Amino acid sequence: MQIYRLNMIDVLAPLVKSPFLKDYVAQLENILMDENDKRVDFYNSISEKDKAEFINGEVIFHSPVTRGHLFVSQNLMQLMKAYVDVNELGEVHAEKAMIALSRNDYEPDLCFFSKEKSASFNDDQKLFPAPNLVVEIISKSTEKNDRGVKFNDYSRHGIEEYWIVNPGTKIFEQYLLRNSKYQLLFKGKSGNVESFVIKGFVFPVKAIFDRKENSRLSKKMLGK
Repeated sequence: MQIYRLNMIDVLAPLVKSPFLKDYVAQLENILMDENDKRVDFYNSISEKDKAEFINGEVIFHSPVTRGHLFVSQNLMQLMKAYVDVNELGEVHAEKAMIALSRNDYEPDLCFFSKEKSASFNDDQKLFPAPNLVVEIISKSTEKNDRGVKFNDYSRHGIEEYWIVNPGTKIFEQYLLRNSKYQLLFKGKSGNVESFVIKGFVFPVKAIFDRKENSRLSKKMLGK
C-alpha cells in the first residue's frame, strides 16, 4: 500500500503542521464513532427485500433496474457461473451479496470469490469479505459512485479485478489491480476479454449483450 500511504501524507501535511491537530483528530474520531453507530442501525434495519448500500456514513437505496441492466446481469452471471462451477473455482453471486469493507458496505451487481476465500463461508452468512473480482453495471444514477468511491475502495481493499459494464453504450471495461491502483486493460464493444482472476475464463464482449451468443457459449462451457 505504499502509493496509498504517500498520498495520505500529502493530504495530511497541512493538518500535521497545524496547532489545531489534536482538535481535528478528536473531531474525526467523533465522526467515525457516529458513523459506526449509523452502520449498526443500517445492519439492523435493512431486510432481504432492500437493495441498499452504506457509503461514507449514508444509506443509499437503489431503485429497480432497467431491462437492459437485467439482461446484462443475467447474461454475464450465466457465463461466469457456468465456467466457475464446471471448473470448481469458487462462487459467483449477483445483486444481494453484501460485501463489508473497512468503512463501507456494498452490494455489487456481480462478484466472484475464489475457492480458497469461499471455503470459510457458511449458509447463514450475510456479510462477505472483499471478493476477488467485482462487476458493476452502471447507470446514470450509479456511475458516479461506481467510478468514484467504489473504484477507490475496491482497489484499497485488494479486489484484484474490476469490470464496469455500460448497457446503454455496450462498452465493457476491465481493470486489474497493479501497485495498489487499477490499470485499464480493456475497453471496447467487441473483441475477447480474458479474466486474470478467473483463470482460463475467456469470452467475447458480444456474449454479454447478445442472448443467442450468450446461450451458445454457456452451453459450450457446460459441455452441452
